[in-house]
Amino acid sequence: MNHEVVVVGGGIGGLTPAALLAPRGIDVCLFERQPHVGGCIANFEHLGYTFEPTAGLYSGWEPAGIYEKIFSELPVEPPNVQPLSPAYVVRLPDGSDVAVAVNERQFEDDLRQTFPECAEPAVTFYRKLLEFNDPDRASACTATSTYFTNCSLRFRRFIDVQLQTLTQGTSDRLSLAGAARALTLPNRGMWTIQGGAQALANALAESLKKSGGTLRLNAPVLRFAYSSDGQPMGVDLLSGERVPATQAIISNLTIWDTYGKLIGLARTPASVSSQLKQLRGWGAYLLFLGMDQAAAQRLKSNRIVVLTDWLEGQNYLPDQTQLVFAIAPDACRAPEGKFAVTVSTLTDAKEWFAFHEDESTHEQKDQATL
Repeated sequence: MNHEVVVVGGGIGGLTPAALLAPRGIDVCLFERQPHVGGCIANFEHLGYTFEPTAGLYSGWEPAGIYEKIFSELPVEPPNVQPLSPAYVVRLPDGSDVAVAVNERQFEDDLRQTFPECAEPAVTFYRKLLEFNDPDRASACTATSTYFTNCSLRFRRFIDVQLQTLTQGTSDRLSLAGAARALTLPNRGMWTIQGGAQALANALAESLKKSGGTLRLNAPVLRFAYSSDGQPMGVDLLSGERVPATQAIISNLTIWDTYGKLIGLARTPASVSSQLKQLRGWGAYLLFLGMDQAAAQRLKSNRIVVLTDWLEGQNYLPDQTQLVFAIAPDACRAPEGKFAVTVSTLTDAKEWFAFHEDESTHEQKDQATL
């Protein structure tokens, strides 16, 4: 069966364009290899727990934000969300806790107390982020680290652990505009989604079907299908079925899988191949835990971004020095008296795949991370 647009992958990046195209009268079909939508944010169920494989921090839900604009065009209601304040707590190696809150005055007071060695430069840095939260300003393209004048290493690591958690980049690689979008909570805020990001995925899938689009689960896409003149004309499924796409094909796979699997290495331009080899993608290493509700009450926040080492005299190593501890706020996700907890760390994705060839090394990595 022909479709105007074929979407490969049922994560948020595939569901969103599919859900927006269908109400416009576009014949769109989304293929997902799993029996459910959600991709890497799909909930994980085990032993009576429903775990959310994310830090539970979501942006874009503010009034006039991106999700208000998206759902204004869809025939379904958005999931229930709640603003977070504090959004999260940053715990530093010396035991200091900094609550990252929407209340700007309280946050500045906490910065002065936690970083007395550079109190005013630290406050000035955050005020500068508010000033330069504009990607059209030329100075906003400068690396964030250039604005750390008179700031201590402790404060720089405080910034790095947040940027790596929220953007997968550090201050020496991320522009000031990028840092401003991630860190200026008074302007943007963080939110929790009732039911987790899975609820967002489910709403988008429902909208796609309600608008006349097609959702095919358990349908792995193998590669692009090409016409005799070498142009992509659809997709081939693992089942052997060929599905033509008359207008467009959208890939929600990683950039490596999009070229390496869907397009094919032989059809990938040499200039693109050389760029792909230079790119690095972080993998997520997740621990799923159960926690007594009584123990959770002793914590300052349900979401804690933890830095475990200052790394003096070294480059920042996120896969060795940070983790995010996130308690799912919905009691219904766990047995009575318990909470479902996700602890997420970063790992080198390329190195991780090699572990499967050596079970002893794999086990060592498990134990070290635990």
